Amino acid sequence: MELLNEIAHISGKSGLYRVLKPTRTGVIVETLDAAKQKSVVGGQTRISVLKDISLYLDDHQDSTLPLGDLFLALHAKFNGVLPLDPKKANDAELFGQLELVVPNYNQDRVYASDIKKILSWYVILFNNLPELFPAPEKKVKVEKEEKAEKTEKAEKKEAKPKKAAAKK
Repeated sequence: MELLNEIAHISGKSGLYRVLKPTRTGVIVETLDAAKQKSVVGGQTRISVLKDISLYLDDHQDSTLPLGDLFLALHAKFNGVLPLDPKKANDAELFGQLELVVPNYNQDRVYASDIKKILSWYVILFNNLPELFPAPEKKVKVEKEEKAEKTEKAEKKEAKPKKAAAKK
């Protein structure tokens, strides 16, 4: 999730942006959508890099879960397909989805608007930067098991004719 150092949310603007390089008066950013529009954001605008954002946990030690780890947990649970639309879901549904992934989040410090942003950002990242997320392990395991079964069957077929030839 090193790429999260380059991805940011700009206060007052929707979506996510890739920070390209600094200028004298601000930074040059590029949208993460298909348009890839570049613009300059001034120094007074609040820019939050995703690597620096985390989710409050409720373990009485004021610990947090980095956003990158939360995105990986969301990916492990939903694999890019959320069961609800974050923008249309009600607060109870949003809290329910987060609880499926992070059951120990701090309910007093995490708001529905935070969850909407997190889920929306996850969808944007999954659709525009799929290299951030690992390939599903289940498919890899199934393919390895199928290859192992095929080799076992091939070895059994080869072993049978040798036995038959030995009996003659």
